[in-house]
Amino acid sequence: MRGTIGPNPKLLLSITGALEAATGLVLLVAPSVLVELLLGAAPGTPAGVTVSRVAGVALLALGVACWLAREDAAGRAAKGLVAAVLLYNVAVVAILVLAWTNLGLFGIAFWPVVLAHTGLAAWCVACLLTRTLE
Repeated sequence: MRGTIGPNPKLLLSITGALEAATGLVLLVAPSVLVELLLGAAPGTPAGVTVSRVAGVALLALGVACWLAREDAAGRAAKGLVAAVLLYNVAVVAILVLAWTNLGLFGIAFWPVVLAHTGLAAWCVACLLTRTLE
């Protein structure tokens, strides 16, 4: 019988899938709203809106991949996905903190998003360090 000790990667993939897919959809439909909430500034140009929408599609794809992988959370592919999500979460925190420190960008959702991605990164690390029982 297979089981895990410690954090629940299925729950991690479910929550990440739902949150990132929802964020991606908002970026596709109303990129200026999300950017304003996060950074306190609009994308500014048609190019900025276009790049926001491209990021939205990427987040939607990440969300779908996480959602579909949640039923095989103990598999090697899901473990690779959790590693990729770890990279994503760490990069998001780094990019946002740099935007705040170097450019003074932050909106009402800035710190909750930074804290959420920090927590999700820690959860990813915990899941990757979890042993699988055979």
